[in-house]
Amino acid sequence: MSKIASIVDVLQGKVSIGETVTVRGWVRTRRDSKAGLSFLAVYDGSCFDPIQAIINNDIENYESEILRLTTGCSVVVTGKVVESPAEGQAVELQAEKVEVAGFVEDPDSYPMAAKRHSIEYLREVAHLRPRTNIIGAVARVRHCLAQAIHRFFHEQGFYWVATPLITASDTEGAGEMFRVSTLDLENLPRDEKGAVDFSQDFLVKNLFNSFRSAKR
Repeated sequence: MSKIASIVDVLQGKVSIGETVTVRGWVRTRRDSKAGLSFLAVYDGSCFDPIQAIINNDIENYESEILRLTTGCSVVVTGKVVESPAEGQAVELQAEKVEVAGFVEDPDSYPMAAKRHSIEYLREVAHLRPRTNIIGAVARVRHCLAQAIHRFFHEQGFYWVATPLITASDTEGAGEMFRVSTLDLENLPRDEKGAVDFSQDFLVKNLFNSFRSAKR
């Protein structure tokens, strides 16, 4: 049984030339040649670039399934990693077996064609937009920023706490059940300048003390 590898590991050379691996992902494009070969561009979200899988027409399900593959179909490709003679890619996959995990029912109406889409359009297909390079890039940047922020505060002695969200929405009067302030709303404490003195609030005061004690 071949080992399962991510496409980024294959493209970065972490899989040896000649080794048989299995990659799983979605079809970005399919090209067919008169020589009886099909070229699948398969991506799995682990990197921007897809890997090219070369499929010979002697594969068992070539006529019944491979020639029906379109953008968005999900596949499991098992094959040998070989050096690529084409420019722009170091390796490719010489497919030995291709399993179709799922077809696109109506390719003509599939919203994520193999082309560049505007941000406005991607907002309308939120369930599929993570498959695009631009949203993938945004997700990676957000991941790095979140990691850096968490690491910084962790090194400063802070703790990340998943607190309930407190919003100003009062849907059907449900907000009347909750009160997060100990201040008398009819007689709010004021400072010398007449502004509300929120330091007298139990919640704010204890949050401040928590952060201060974490620094010690």
